[in-house]
Amino acid sequence: MTTPTPPAPATQTQAQEQPQGQPHSDAQRPPSLYPFQWPYLPQQSMSVDVPGYGPSCSYCGSVPATAATVRGHQGMIVIMRWLKVRGRFCRSCGLAAVRKMTGDSMVQGWWGAASMLINPLVMLLNIRQWVKIRRLGEPVPGAPRRPADPGRPLFLRPVAFGLLLPVAIVGTLWYFLHDDAEYAAVGDCVHAGGDALFPDVSVVDCASPKAQYKVVDRFEGTSDTSLCGAHPGSVAAFSQEHGSTRFVLCLAPNRSDAPEDSDGSGTSSV
Repeated sequence: MTTPTPPAPATQTQAQEQPQGQPHSDAQRPPSLYPFQWPYLPQQSMSVDVPGYGPSCSYCGSVPATAATVRGHQGMIVIMRWLKVRGRFCRSCGLAAVRKMTGDSMVQGWWGAASMLINPLVMLLNIRQWVKIRRLGEPVPGAPRRPADPGRPLFLRPVAFGLLLPVAIVGTLWYFLHDDAEYAAVGDCVHAGGDALFPDVSVVDCASPKAQYKVVDRFEGTSDTSLCGAHPGSVAAFSQEHGSTRFVLCLAPNRSDAPEDSDGSGTSSV
């Protein structure tokens, strides 16, 4: 009995004779050496110059292809990571790279003060690469590997909600910090809670019943509350030191029932 011989894989010349735009079936396509799991494909270039088409894709071997660099960013509070995938991309692999890297940056790229500024620049750089890749035609059938699946457009993916993260982060910080005494300016009103050892001074609306004092002066870079003694109308002072930030607030009564100075010196500390 004669053992049947399996058919030889289609050559590049045979593959080009197939109608453009019709995908290879799994039986026709030679098996890939590596499974395509973006971006974990081994970073070895397999790009060659194909007569009549120019350079092939570095990742699947399809033509036409163009050179591009797709970037990503990860912010991790105090440190950050720069991500980059570089090579020659066909249309499918290029779109997959742009959508994957940009989508991850939409979620992972905001977590840090510097990253809040850097991440938008990274995504803007990817737009230029996206435009260049979009101009390519569909990959010609017959590549040694299957082109990557670009998937759905970014704004049809859940990661698109990541663009709202900077708004949520800034809004949360403002909600918790906007009434901190560190941001009190002359003319603002404050409420003094806590005790003499650990005062809790917060900015409030001057029409609020909690508004006890009005800030009549502010001194930066010092914690000397005696500076408020020379200010007319000042009956209390508040100082705070946080890292390299030091300041003193001079306070005057905002209401007739606000507490007066307790030691007769003209100014008390809150």
